[in-house]
This record gives sequence, structure tokens and C-alpha cells, in this order.
Amino acid sequence: MNRKIRVELAQANPVVGDLEGNAAMMEAWIAEAKARGVDLLAFPELSICGYPTEDLLLKPSFLEDCEKALVRVAKLAKGIIVIAGAPESPGKGTGPLYNTAAILSNGKIAARYRKIHLPNYGVFDEKRYFTAGTKPLVLRIGDISIGVSICEDVWVDDGPTGTQVSEGGADLIVNISASPYSRGKCREREKLMRKRAKEHSVHLCYVNLIGGQDELVFDGSSVICSPEGKTIARGRPFGEESIVADIPVHHGHKPSSRQRKVANRGSGNTATTIEGSVDFADLPPFRDRRKTAPKRLSPTMAEHLAPSEEIYEALVTGTRDYVEKNGFRGVVLGLSGGIDSALTAAVAVDALGPDRVKGVTMPSGYTSSATLNDAKKLATNLGISLYELPIGTVYDSYLSLLGGIIPKGPISITEENIQARIRGNLLMAFSNHFGWLVLTTGNKSEIAVGYCTLYGDMAGGFAVLKDVPKTLVFTLSRYRNRVAGKALIPSSTIRRKPSAELRPDQCDQDSLPPYDMLDRIIELYVEHDMSLRQIVADGIKRKTALDVIRMIDRNEYKRRQGPPGIKITPKAFGRDRRLPITNRYRNR
Repeated sequence: MNRKIRVELAQANPVVGDLEGNAAMMEAWIAEAKARGVDLLAFPELSICGYPTEDLLLKPSFLEDCEKALVRVAKLAKGIIVIAGAPESPGKGTGPLYNTAAILSNGKIAARYRKIHLPNYGVFDEKRYFTAGTKPLVLRIGDISIGVSICEDVWVDDGPTGTQVSEGGADLIVNISASPYSRGKCREREKLMRKRAKEHSVHLCYVNLIGGQDELVFDGSSVICSPEGKTIARGRPFGEESIVADIPVHHGHKPSSRQRKVANRGSGNTATTIEGSVDFADLPPFRDRRKTAPKRLSPTMAEHLAPSEEIYEALVTGTRDYVEKNGFRGVVLGLSGGIDSALTAAVAVDALGPDRVKGVTMPSGYTSSATLNDAKKLATNLGISLYELPIGTVYDSYLSLLGGIIPKGPISITEENIQARIRGNLLMAFSNHFGWLVLTTGNKSEIAVGYCTLYGDMAGGFAVLKDVPKTLVFTLSRYRNRVAGKALIPSSTIRRKPSAELRPDQCDQDSLPPYDMLDRIIELYVEHDMSLRQIVADGIKRKTALDVIRMIDRNEYKRRQGPPGIKITPKAFGRDRRLPITNRYRNR
């Protein structure tokens, strides 16, 4: 016999460390879910404390406060079952720490599932903090069985889902997750969830975080998949949302004769377990809501975003949350008239609104009238304030001061970098006085090869385009103009050959290969860890590949000193790719 239970996935945006704020957010969500007649409400992984929590997890007082916040939220879980992500420290900071899904019922913490598979690659560092759990958990709610797992558990082929279904009799799996965004990850993730649901003939409910946390962006894109491997509900990308669906479940599961009663991990509640296989937690039956619950709700089925839209929304979300969660009044950036600063400004305006974005143009004797006019045109198009601060006299004073030490001659990298550092100083003055965050405008291609100036154009608090290759900068700029239905970013800015304009007739391609070739080499060497030999075999000339690899290797020290920026590729500089600065290994 079948009946339906109403499941809600809370695609939420908690703030790391804001335990009071996160608890209040969850309490409001629980109250709304009750009004919708929801039987089971699931929040994302570590929703109590935010994710990734990093070394806050090493503070015993933090762990104690997390537990207090969880107990506070549990008090509202009456007439509804809530699954909430939280750290669990049985020894109050002195013993093992677990990444858990806390099961809240009857106003208490009724059970906990401890994450079994701890990711320790890329941006993940969970083995630094957590001890792995050992047994899958199945909730027995009357005669309905529901398996609970956390993020990586569902990604591995030998994860707990199979055991929960085959040994635990579960016909519904809930996976709470904090899976960060990278290009194409939304579709890849959903494809896997459909596969898992089908291979185990089970409904699978997957709830993911949304929002920005330092360099990471979480896209949400939560899904519910049917036993046939079809998506029956999908949350919208990059937005808080409730995904509600009425899911059929089977009555009549009979417990194995091998089950026995055990204490459920110090919670004071009882559970049953199959020896060596599955833990069971016994919870009160769901209420019969057939007369009182609202009529059937149509599940959300948000559309997937096109590739450019997806990446652009990730940049907007990451920028907005970095500024908002860190309490900045607004942002300021240098507008050179080039495409990188133009795209950065457009993202900032879409994230914060034009009133909170300020542009500064700082022309020198090498700044062309075309780029200066484009900077002014862009500011007008975006509706942002623009300050013009010519740096010629300041630059001359630097040269005069250094004249007795540095011989006068043709302009060199020294004079070029002085101009960039003057601009960095001026932007930081705006930041100090007005409380605005300085956005740097360098892209991944430039940062990879060191085509940037320490304490100059790298000076700032947040690098919006840090993981965006130059060729993608052009693609995203054209995309934004298509959305606007006009040349929001001036067409001349997109057409013009890129130039730093730090010396006469300068062009980026004087120092670098064409950007399509450069970006291909960076992708192969950085994102795919290919050797020089493999890159040459892929069709790149040996000298070109070798020159680029040398630039990437020797500029690690610069990248280490740059600001954080939004990860959008499978391997970003910083959290993803961590190499020693002092390093004589050369991958040839």
C-alpha cells in the first residue's frame, strides 16, 4: 500500500559562524513548512554553522555554541521531522568530531547520522577536521523508512545508499549537501542523482546550499529524482527557495530479525541496528494530514541556465555575498576603459545596485582618449558615480624622487609598475575613507602568468574575475550586452586590443601569446595537470608552451599575495591549487 509524504528541501544561504542568525533563519523556515503541511524538512550540510567552517571547528567553545543553536532549533520540530546539518563533538571539543545530519523530532535531537565519506581533494579538507562515521542510518517513522546521507556519501559508488535500501528497506533517501559551483557542475550533479535514484529504485531528495563563502559559490540546484531516474523537482540556481513535493512511500516494511536495541550515540533516544550494517532510528509516525494539509503543491521545476548565464550568476552571487556578509557599504574599482574592469563593474552593479558601486578613472600620459571615453561611457551606461584622478603629477614626483638612484632611460617595468601602484594607493584611500571594498579587475589569464602588478592592480579586497580566463571575459561581456539589449559594455571596449597602457603603444600580445592559445595552455597545465610533453602532443608549439609554463611556475609568489576571488572553473588558484612558492621542480 502507498501513501504520500510531503517533503521540503530548504535551499538556504547560511552565514559561516552566524549561529544566531542561522538558527533564526531555520526556525522561520520550520514555521512556514508546518503551515504548508510538510512532513519532513531538510536543510543543507552544516546549515547550523555554515560551510566550509574551516578552523572554527577547532574551537571547543564554537562547537558548544553550535550544539546550543541546534537544541534551540530542535524545540520547534514538533509535528514535523527536520534534518539539519551540524558538527557533533561528543567529547565537547576534546575527542573526535563528526559532520552530522541531526534528526529533529518531538522538540528534541532524536538521532544523528555521521558522514561516512569525507572528501579531501580540491577545495575540500574534511579529514583535517572530521572523523568518518561507520554506519548508514535509516529513519523508521511508523512503517515508513527513510535513509539519510551527507553530500559525498552519494557521490561514491559504494556509498551508504545501497545499504540503506537493500538492508534498511528505505524507499526514500535524503542527502543534505554543500556542493560548490564550477562550470557545468549543476547538470553533472543532477545526472548523478538521477543515476543513483534509478540504480537503487528509490526516490532521492538532494538539498544543496546556495550563496557565496569567500572564494566558493554554492548554486543550490537541489533536486528530487524518482526511482525511474527522472527529475520531478528542481530548485532554481543561485537563489533561496523551498522545493516541496508529495512523494509516494511504501507501507509495511518489516524489521530484520537481526535488529537489536541500542543507545543512539549519546542522544538519550533509542534506535535499532542491524549488526554490522545499518543503524535505525525509531520516530513517531507522521500525522495524517489528508484533511488538514493544503492541497497538493506543484513541485518547483526551475530551468537550467545556459552556460554564460550560469557563470555570470555565479559571479554576481559570489560578489554580493562577499560584500554583504562582510559588512562593506559598497565597492570601488578602477575603470581603465578596458574589458576586464568593464565586466567587473557590470557584475558589481548587478550584485549590489548602481548606488553602491563607484568607479575611478586614473589616466596617465599613456592613457588613450578612446579608453578614457569608454570608461566614462561605461559609468553612464551603468548609472554609477565616476571620479577622475589624473596621476601624471604624482608619477612625475616618483620619478623625481628616484632620479638620483635609478638612472633615466627608456621606460621599463619599474616605471610601468609605479603607475599601477599609484592607482592602487588611490583606490585604497577611497576604501579607507568611505568603507568601500576595492575590487580588483585582473582575470585568470593575467594572474596565471604574472601579467599583473603586486601592490598595484592586485591591490584590493576581492578579485571578481580571478578564475575567469580572458577569452571567457569577452564571452561574458557579450552575454551581458545581449541581456541588456544594448551595448551596456561599449562595443569599442570589446573590439579594442587589450593593453595595460603603461608605456607607448603597448599591447598585451607584445608579452603574451594570443589569448585563445594562452588560455588553452593554462587549462591544460593548471586544470588538467598536463606535462609539457602532453601539452605539445595536444598541438601547442613547444617554445610557446614552455614559455607559458615558466611564467605560471615563477609567479606563484604573486598569486599567494593576491586577494581571494570567485571559483568558477574545476581548478582555481588558491583553494584548489596549492603549490609551494619555493619550488625547483619543473614539469617538463
